[in-house]
Amino acid sequence: MSTAVLLSGGLDSAVLVADEATRDEVQPIYVSAGLAWEPAERAIVARVLVTPPFSRRVRPLVSLEVDMRDVYAATHWAIEGRPPAYHTPDEDVYLPGRNIVLLGKAGVYCASAKIERLVLGTVAHNPFPDATPEWRDAVARALTLGLAHALRIDAPYASTSKADVIRRGAALGVPFELTLSCMNPQSTLSTRQSTVSAHHCGECSKCRERNDAFVEAGIPDPTTYRTTANLR
Repeated sequence: MSTAVLLSGGLDSAVLVADEATRDEVQPIYVSAGLAWEPAERAIVARVLVTPPFSRRVRPLVSLEVDMRDVYAATHWAIEGRPPAYHTPDEDVYLPGRNIVLLGKAGVYCASAKIERLVLGTVAHNPFPDATPEWRDAVARALTLGLAHALRIDAPYASTSKADVIRRGAALGVPFELTLSCMNPQSTLSTRQSTVSAHHCGECSKCRERNDAFVEAGIPDPTTYRTTANLR
């Protein structure tokens, strides 16, 4: 039985794909919602998936779309590419319905592909209402009923810190330098060398969360940040 994994190209979801692939065949799914950083994410996802930790039991990426630009205002920071500042609390970086959209579209795909397990990379201390076990169970029940297809939704890292996810990824050989955890990235594509790199801004709250986790994990942060003044 295969497992579908929501893959954004960030640390948590990249480690999750590699981790799940040690036990099962994995179908990575990227869901685009029209957010400012998604072109950089899509470029980096393609590069990550050709590295050794993903060479076995990982199917080709499935890309889906649910455009949220008709719901979020044109001035919303996630649409404009004007992310919350470095020290912004996680509680203030909320995209309403984000996981609802991701799991809804991915769930429909899973039903069509006869996949019965869908996982996402929620980590410990996620403060948002669409990240609780009760909510995931409710969505799984609703999708199962609405699609007439048994679907289980799991968040294997929901009780795991981001630092521990990094430690797990290091053990699996995940190329952290190719992952992207930034809301204002700058991507560089070199067709001659067939390489993709993502420069993190070093100024948004996602960059703070990423750098703090590497420090806590005791693993050198391989990330390229445009601004390093805030880093630990």
